[in-house]
Amino acid sequence: MAPRDPLAAVSTVATPQSQPIPGRSDQVPNAAGGYVFAKDLWTRLEDFLILGTTGGTYYVGEDKLTAENAGVLFQAIAEDGPRVVRLLTDISTARPPRAPKPRPALFALAACYARGDADTRRAAKSALAKVARTTDHLAQFFGYYKNLGGKPTSRGTAPRVGRSLRTALGSWFLRDDPDHVAFKAVKARQRKTPQGEAFDLRDVLRIAHPAADSEQRKALFGWIAGNVTDDEARDELPAVDRFLTAKAVTTVDQAVRVVTEARVPWEFLPDAMLREPAVWEVLIDTVGMTALIRNLARMTRIGALKPLGDATGRAVARLTDRDAILKARIHPMDAWLALRVYNSGQAQPNPRADRQVWQPVPAVSDALEETYELAFGAVEPSGKRLLVAVDSSGSMSWGGGVRVGGSPVGSPYEVGCAMAVMLARIEHGDVHVIDVDTDVHPSKVTPRTNLREISTWSPSGGGTDLSLPFVWARRERFHADGIVVFTDNETWAGRTHPSQALRAYRDSVNPRARVVVAAMTAAGYSIGEPDDEGVLNMAGVDASLPLVINGFVRA
Repeated sequence: MAPRDPLAAVSTVATPQSQPIPGRSDQVPNAAGGYVFAKDLWTRLEDFLILGTTGGTYYVGEDKLTAENAGVLFQAIAEDGPRVVRLLTDISTARPPRAPKPRPALFALAACYARGDADTRRAAKSALAKVARTTDHLAQFFGYYKNLGGKPTSRGTAPRVGRSLRTALGSWFLRDDPDHVAFKAVKARQRKTPQGEAFDLRDVLRIAHPAADSEQRKALFGWIAGNVTDDEARDELPAVDRFLTAKAVTTVDQAVRVVTEARVPWEFLPDAMLREPAVWEVLIDTVGMTALIRNLARMTRIGALKPLGDATGRAVARLTDRDAILKARIHPMDAWLALRVYNSGQAQPNPRADRQVWQPVPAVSDALEETYELAFGAVEPSGKRLLVAVDSSGSMSWGGGVRVGGSPVGSPYEVGCAMAVMLARIEHGDVHVIDVDTDVHPSKVTPRTNLREISTWSPSGGGTDLSLPFVWARRERFHADGIVVFTDNETWAGRTHPSQALRAYRDSVNPRARVVVAAMTAAGYSIGEPDDEGVLNMAGVDASLPLVINGFVRA
């Protein structure tokens, strides 16, 4: 028998995933021990800005993941701070939203001020009012900046405030017309920073010293600072007038009257009134569709929505109004996320706050499912054939799961299956779905899969070989215009790297096949080859994902 030649095992065509591809210097070990492509600095930063780090991953704890992503952010700022500002601004202002929570972008903007050069601070100055759109956003930015660019004092930490930051803070008060700024100001003049410290717009105004450009704005600044009376401000600013009308409310009857007669926005009512079921029972008919969906948990928690209640019936009627849903541009993904948050019965948007709990009302859950169904009415298919592969390995069953707004919406596997259902529905069934671990398994997903079914499904729990979608498609001669993989990128078990298997598929079946790798976590690496223009790396769970897949495959 001839002696084995060890050089014969070296191959750039088929390399075990436990080893790097020979000649490639851009591969790194993932948390499971397999080799994948290191995402470049800017892709990792984008993942962080979209996904954040709350909850960590199956392999990496929250603290470690946060430290790693903060390091990525600081490195990017050192390399090209203005580019960081452009990226966080694009993600923060995208419609539909790309990031479930604004905190990563606000943290990054604060870091640009604290760690950036003069050009970076100039870019950040222009971006602040766009990214920190509300008083709550401004409070978060301010708190992060104190941590990153502050100075110690006898009372704790104080921000270092230079001319650039003063101008940026001032722009928050000057960006929109005075009454719109007044509306934002009266909604939430007092907030908490991420550290839990008190935050008041009056203090920010004193730091910024913006120059008023009209009598209206002069009245607004004076009123916030305490130098203009309520009556004077009312004469100039309708938002202040409505706010003071709402602020004077002391009883539930008064609150109901100002909502029904004066059409006062719900945000202006005293916090005590927003804990009253009777108030929300009338607000159900006046708030916008998006606000209605977002407040379903609150209304259930305080008892405004209850089984067989009149208010419940009216809420259900609005949630199942096809014309209203299409007019409000509710996307199926929005409706699905709202359903999962509501049915979770718990939320903790702020880690420092107490956990909120409620008992979901079955009729409301059913109505949200109908919202989901109706929302497909405005979504156009790509007209392409898709192969969707859902990673069904053990790490995709991770108990920490995917969280939205502090609520668990499911394991990565559940979320991947749900998004596969949406794609199948959007594409009118021109989609084939498979599960992959160390083998290919038939998926239960169909365009008509009931959303409740998915929560009872469990992944196979084996190892991970993400070359299999491409190996299977090549073996079956499956002509796919697009191949979509939902995964955490922790592949390790295959005899061939995914990029090698994709190349073989393109060589023998469809040279123009495009690939989308949709990551459930901000782990910093991907199976997608970074210099392959036909591969798109995505991260996060938001309404834009099906639209981006649609557009990328169509291109």
